[in-house]
Amino acid sequence: MRPSLMTPPLTCLHVAPVLAMLSFLLSRGFCLTAAEVGGRTYPTFGSLSRTFTTSTPKCGETSESGSVVTYPQLKTMLSNGDIQLFDVRNPDEHLAGRIPNAVNVPLGTLEESLKLSPEDFQQTFHVKAPGKDDDNIVFHCKTGGRSSKALDIALKLGFHRARHFQGGFTEWAQREGQ
Repeated sequence: MRPSLMTPPLTCLHVAPVLAMLSFLLSRGFCLTAAEVGGRTYPTFGSLSRTFTTSTPKCGETSESGSVVTYPQLKTMLSNGDIQLFDVRNPDEHLAGRIPNAVNVPLGTLEESLKLSPEDFQQTFHVKAPGKDDDNIVFHCKTGGRSSKALDIALKLGFHRARHFQGGFTEWAQREGQ
C-alpha cells in the first residue's frame, strides 16, 4: 500500500492543534490590543496574556460565545444596575420600543461617539462614558446583526470586555410580552 493511503482521516483531534495555533494568531486580544510607540504599534503584555488565558473553542464551536450576553444575564445586569446598555438601532426604532435604560447610539455614529472625550460623551448622551476596561458594556439592536458590528467597532477601539445581546429587542419584546 502507498503511504498516502495509510494516512488516517482528519478529525477534530488532528485539526484541534492547528486551530488552537490559528486562534492564538488571530485572537482579538492579540490583533486588536496594541500600544503605539513612535508611530508603530506593538502588542501589549495584557493582550498576549489574554491570548494565552482565554479558552480556545472546541471543534465546531465559535469563539463569539464569550462576547454574547443572554437574556437571563441581561435581566440580571439590569436588575443590579450593573450595565451600560447601548441600543445601536436608528432613533425611530429606539423610540418605538426599547429595553429599559438603553442609551441610543446609532451604529452609524458609534465609532465617533466612542472616541469622544468622557466629558463630551456625557454631554451628548447624558450618561457616563464607557471605559475601555469596563466589563458591563452591552450593545443591542433588533436581532443581533448591528450589535455584532457594534461589538467589532468597540473591540477595534480597545473596549475588549464589551459584549452584545444577540437576541436583540426582538427577543426582549417576546420574553417581556411587549
